Amino acid sequence: MTFAMSSCSDFLDKDPISSFSGQGYYKKPADAQAGVNGIYNSLQSLFRINFAYWGEGRADNVTTRHSGDPFALQQNQLTPIITSARWDNFYTLISRANYAIKYIPEVFAGEESAFGRELMGQARGLRGLAYFYLVRIWGDVPLVTEPYESTDQNLFVERNSVADVLKLAIEDLEYAAENCVISYGGERNRVFFTKGAANAFLTQIAMWQKQYEKAIEYATKITDDSQYNLTSIAEWNTIFHKGAVSESIFEVGYNEVQTNSLRVLYAIGSDPDYVPSNRFIASIEQDDKRKPLIYDITQNPPKKIWKFFGVGFNDESADPSSNNIVLTRLADIMLLKAEAHANINQTNEALELLNSIRRRAGLGNLDVSSANSLYGDLVSAILHERSIELCFEGHRWFDLVRTGKAINIMGPINGLSDEKNLVWPIAENAIIRNPKLQQNEFYK
Repeated sequence: MTFAMSSCSDFLDKDPISSFSGQGYYKKPADAQAGVNGIYNSLQSLFRINFAYWGEGRADNVTTRHSGDPFALQQNQLTPIITSARWDNFYTLISRANYAIKYIPEVFAGEESAFGRELMGQARGLRGLAYFYLVRIWGDVPLVTEPYESTDQNLFVERNSVADVLKLAIEDLEYAAENCVISYGGERNRVFFTKGAANAFLTQIAMWQKQYEKAIEYATKITDDSQYNLTSIAEWNTIFHKGAVSESIFEVGYNEVQTNSLRVLYAIGSDPDYVPSNRFIASIEQDDKRKPLIYDITQNPPKKIWKFFGVGFNDESADPSSNNIVLTRLADIMLLKAEAHANINQTNEALELLNSIRRRAGLGNLDVSSANSLYGDLVSAILHERSIELCFEGHRWFDLVRTGKAINIMGPINGLSDEKNLVWPIAENAIIRNPKLQQNEFYK
């Protein structure tokens, strides 16, 4: 338990268990903890830059002057050789999780161990999160639930349906919601998988599946939890450049050793991968106090996004960033819950949640009439609020896809017109290695 409760920085500094025989390695609780730490290390590699490529690069809030993935995604010219078409890091994470899920029970065999269930909850929660991202990016994907330990196992796996993959993801996350701890205390509470993290991602999956009552049920477990609170607008930037604040639910933890590409993405000198698009800038309401916190409004056009680094941040260095990457926070879940209420005509509940986010930004309350006047309907008003509040955090593209707005919004920008084009191509190297994999239809 002492090892498990070590500081976040301690666990980030540990070398991950990346290649081992599960049968020979998992002997004692410290081994089980180290194996789970290896899953978190995979999470760092997985999201260090691609969280923005997958969640923002194909959407309307950003623009770019860079080649490679940023240009390909903005212009909707995806090919099987772009970096973000690779799913290797997902399956590295899943492989490590599968080892842990198989062998942790053997470590604690014959005893009722809350610590063992907690470790299993973390492993299954992280695996469920990985599979949720996989289906949103590629659609049907291989569903691998056992570690590879023998040459007798089938290395060439076929793709499983989105429904089957999401079924496992939900089962994993529900197990995590039942068995993970409520709180670790301090910064560990945001970088280790908790009940709140599990319920947050279950909320996202329910909204992806348009299961609005379920989304409200999961989200309520978070909004009723006193450990999660909206920050003040004065502290809004600290969610990202400080991390582990009360609004955050789950973050990918980084430090000076395990780093990410936030600076390259958003604020390297005056030439990052992405800057705010004209469309995004024009969509911000007058008097919105978030606007000068997102980018330097004195620059036209803006040359950097400083939401993640603080107002006045001036980065001329290409050094990697040690900021955490926030995957979900209370504002995300509140707005998803508001959207769910709106979709089942519970307008009062939807407006209460929406307006609490607007009031923090210094904006007036909306009613149904003003929401209709400004944005067409209440659901669209909530989606607009998500666009501003959660800008550049990796949500926008997925919001456009799940609400059926991607083609209407992106078509005039980059010619997106075919629903089969909403998923990514499968990377060329994966197709070459596995003869049972078929390329996504649009990219054949």
